[in-house]
Amino acid sequence: MKICKHDHVHATRIASNRPEPSGKVRNQAWRSPMGWMITVLAIMIGLLPAIQTAYASEYSAKVYATSLNVRSEPAADAQIVGSVKEGAVVTVQDAQYGWLKIQSEGLTGWVAGHYLKKVSESTSTDVSSSDKGTAVNAKDPKAPLTGTVTADSLRIRSGPGTNYDMIGSLTEGNTVTILSSSSGWLKIKMTDAAAGWVSGEYVTHEGSSTVTEGNTGNANDSVKKPVNASWETLKGKSIIVDAGHGGDDPGTIGTTYGTLEKDLNLQTAQYLKDYLNSAGAHVTMTRAKDEKPSLSSRAQLAQSISADAFISIHYNSSPKKVSGTLTFYYSETNDLKLAHAIEKQLGTGVDLKSNGVSYGNFHVLRENSVPSSLVELGFLTHPTDESIVRGPAYQKQAAKAIAQGLADYFAK
Repeated sequence: MKICKHDHVHATRIASNRPEPSGKVRNQAWRSPMGWMITVLAIMIGLLPAIQTAYASEYSAKVYATSLNVRSEPAADAQIVGSVKEGAVVTVQDAQYGWLKIQSEGLTGWVAGHYLKKVSESTSTDVSSSDKGTAVNAKDPKAPLTGTVTADSLRIRSGPGTNYDMIGSLTEGNTVTILSSSSGWLKIKMTDAAAGWVSGEYVTHEGSSTVTEGNTGNANDSVKKPVNASWETLKGKSIIVDAGHGGDDPGTIGTTYGTLEKDLNLQTAQYLKDYLNSAGAHVTMTRAKDEKPSLSSRAQLAQSISADAFISIHYNSSPKKVSGTLTFYYSETNDLKLAHAIEKQLGTGVDLKSNGVSYGNFHVLRENSVPSSLVELGFLTHPTDESIVRGPAYQKQAAKAIAQGLADYFAK
């Protein structure tokens, strides 16, 4: 049972409102079993706040969501009292049922815990002189230190961390000049290009005298292309990747963890883009940040650039306890073969079952002039689905399966 201030007041009143006609009666009351129980309870309740304070284990955590709602209670339907931005460092004060109570710049409330990551005391969102090292070539200190990219696709960010904006990407074999390092991230520069930051895990170099403490570079900033000859069919293809919803339209909100569909859509779409780019495809995103393009502009984009295919990424909802993926088409002539190719790969390539292919009268399919498919990659209203799909491992599985489906489609 949770003890609150109201309980404290109530218990005190029980003790103080007993009739006291004389000191003798009062002393007898204290000696009675009931009197002792009330006394002990009052003392324990009175000490509880101090005990809780003494044993509270507060820590700092960083926000890993574009905009994270702060609620009045640890529940998805509780009142929203504010929000915190991606990259913000907050103080975590309590935890209940997967929710964390946080304090940030005068704002106190509850957030979905899976969007926070605990940071050590030495971790900082800014690069300071204490954690930033200059890359030096030990063989020839006067020569610039160079490195080679080992990932098929590696994101370049504006700062040393995944909370910074993506400003470009590299491919396997690219050579870069390494300028400095910070907590597992490398500041790099290519010829005639602006400097940026990449995860040091995916850049090999020789002769560096720089030593970093720990590697907080992020494996989720790169993808590896599966070894499959059929991916050659993607080379040169123009593909639109549409991350559904966005901006003031969150899409479905998870009923167990409060996961926002719009965030999952964008994350999965970015992984799909990486896979397709690594196979030589030309990818255009309908949105690359938390914004809401109109449905008509999404559909018209495919025609305006003469795309070869259009894929819309979504996560599902249902009032019933339904689980799994679902792949939609609109036109039997243009879309059905593409939907079947993608569904076949989703059926064997992800950790959720496939519910097959279905007709969908969606604007982005109905008004589209190129082969199109809309995929629902799991139900945020199903607790097991939501717990699985919010992780990057599943999102990469889904992106890889969709990319393989597209490769199969173009092979026919």
